[in-house]
Amino acid sequence: MTKPIYNLLLLAALLVLCFQSLRAQDETSSSVVLQLDPGPDNPRNSEGDFVTLKDGRILFVYSRYTGGSTSDHAPAYLAGRFSSDGGKTWTPQDQRIVEREGDMNVMSVSLLRLKNGNIALFYLKKNSEQDCIPQLRISGDEAKTWSAPIPCITDKQGYFVLNNSRVIQLKNGRLLMAVALHRSLNGKWQNKATLYSYYSDDSGATWKPGEAVPNTTDIITQEPGVIELKNGTIMMFIRASGGVQQLSYSKDKGHSWSHIEPSTLKSPLSPASIARIPSTGDLLVVWNNNDGSNPALKDKRTPLTVGISKDEGKTWQHVRNIETDPDGWYCYIAIHFVGKKEVLLEYCAGSQQKKTHLSVARINRLSLASLYH
Repeated sequence: MTKPIYNLLLLAALLVLCFQSLRAQDETSSSVVLQLDPGPDNPRNSEGDFVTLKDGRILFVYSRYTGGSTSDHAPAYLAGRFSSDGGKTWTPQDQRIVEREGDMNVMSVSLLRLKNGNIALFYLKKNSEQDCIPQLRISGDEAKTWSAPIPCITDKQGYFVLNNSRVIQLKNGRLLMAVALHRSLNGKWQNKATLYSYYSDDSGATWKPGEAVPNTTDIITQEPGVIELKNGTIMMFIRASGGVQQLSYSKDKGHSWSHIEPSTLKSPLSPASIARIPSTGDLLVVWNNNDGSNPALKDKRTPLTVGISKDEGKTWQHVRNIETDPDGWYCYIAIHFVGKKEVLLEYCAGSQQKKTHLSVARINRLSLASLYH
């Protein structure tokens, strides 16, 4: 081979590598498409959820606080924003979805497109630290109007926590949620919650309780979520003390549960979110990958990390951070897939120094291809 031909082939190879590198950089791109910062008479904009409407628009509903307090028990109503371009841009003004109810507020939205075509809107109605019950409203006209609220828990009284973006519908049509019941002992709030599941086999009209999740340890359990595995088993993932997310499994569609066991996801006492990627069938996790080994970050909700599981949550790969600010406070994630190429993540993204921990709502748009790099 002559030297000129060799040089031309080498140049061509370099050009191909450059093109592939630029393409990879494009595939790993992500962008913040909406950030809702606090303002006058609006001290906190908090966690929410998404649903795609039949006309292609995406509806995002979150908790908009009023007054001067950022407490979980401060006044708030449910507000909505719309996107007509797959989440790239959003309407600038809020639409009121649910007015403030109860003696405290409404918060922690879950939106779900049901198999019957209706849209389900779940949220917490808070009256006191002894009275917090998930509610369900149904829309049959693409979120234009909503039914009267249906309480999802009627067999017990207490403070039940249902996180945002947590309710799922199983392959057999059952609606399933996991909740954490917090009790007071001698007037003192108990951080360790008893975890339950509730399910509906009639599209949310009535609900039945599952059994409590066994936990004979001193590990604090809070804020559970559920995902249906390919073999029909339900996996519950649990915010917990001890440095890792905990797991529990159900073989009977959410009625009974195994004793808690540690996962491989190291984290502070902060919730994770897990969803199945429709285009690949793999699981996507978003959580705070923080094992506490860095004293400056111990017990902090940073960084925010994504990972992929090809073995139904046993192990995780393609792990990378999408938020790394050590001053950040990233948690309460909603996951929404847009077509086969993109995913929207919404989460709290406040500052520790500014004390806006849960007051800033951020939507990040990522390419699905970037999750596999």
